[in-house]
Amino acid sequence: MLLGTWNLENLYRPGGPYGPKDKAAYETKLAALADGIRALGPGLLGVQEVGDPEALADLVETVGGAWHAALSGHPDGRGIRVGVISRTPLEVLADTHAFPARLRPVQTDDAGTAVAESGRGFLAVETVTEAGPLRVAVAHLKSKLLSYPGGRFFPHDEGERARYGAYALYRRAAEATALRALADGLLADDGRERDVAVLGDLNDEVQAATTQILLGPPGSEIGTPGFRAPDRGDAARLWNVAPLIPAEQRYSRINSGRRELIDHILTSHRLVHRVTAAGTGADTEAGAETRTETGTPEEPRLPSVGADPAARRGEPGSDHAPVWVRIG
Repeated sequence: MLLGTWNLENLYRPGGPYGPKDKAAYETKLAALADGIRALGPGLLGVQEVGDPEALADLVETVGGAWHAALSGHPDGRGIRVGVISRTPLEVLADTHAFPARLRPVQTDDAGTAVAESGRGFLAVETVTEAGPLRVAVAHLKSKLLSYPGGRFFPHDEGERARYGAYALYRRAAEATALRALADGLLADDGRERDVAVLGDLNDEVQAATTQILLGPPGSEIGTPGFRAPDRGDAARLWNVAPLIPAEQRYSRINSGRRELIDHILTSHRLVHRVTAAGTGADTEAGAETRTETGTPEEPRLPSVGADPAARRGEPGSDHAPVWVRIG
């Protein structure tokens, strides 16, 4: 089974302020995304930046075949939300955006506005695979691309940039804490026996403090001597599969010319030891990597994005590459 996550980048029907300007541009975008999903061949795919529920329905129809879909009922101010499409039926276990009870609201702007919930909801679903039940949480944490009062994407001065960078970090850390609480519920301190995965655009890289919050008890990371040695922390841990991705492919977005891996898959103990391959971009049959003529893994083909997300309005495809694991 192939399990993946993909930020679809502003999946809206045409005519609104954020989506393609006309039907032709919309159909081009759908076709590019559908080609990507068909090349990937997922059994289950977590998706982000679904602006219109009807647009996701259009996308799965364009992909073709039988799909089951679920969407969070907690979009952000632009209407984007997370969701799941799956070849097998889905049961929604949770759709939440609240911070954990003991976590205080965090400041989000110079006016002192404080929030006690994530900008976009977290969706948790369960499906049944050939190996048994699989529980999945999908998330899209606060962006590193900063916005300022009045809809600006550039600060008046460095003091404002630093403050709003801190506000975004406060919120992303709080959202990561809320997502970890949701994962705790899915694991139920039984990760040795349960297949659990967290999928999503975390808007930070592997070693970022926010991403590390999701791992749970330290130790036994992939590539360390402790990985194959069981210990008490295994029941509650999550493992980021990033080290299993070939180095040439280990990025999911290009920001101002710099490669970043900000989309992640984290798995429970039972699941991580059944991973047979991992990558970004398209997969080929039986988990084999797409390779160039020289035999090296083929890299994702992505545009470089800047500080203004509106600059890509109506562009086909996505500015993110999908991230995937194949489970044996």
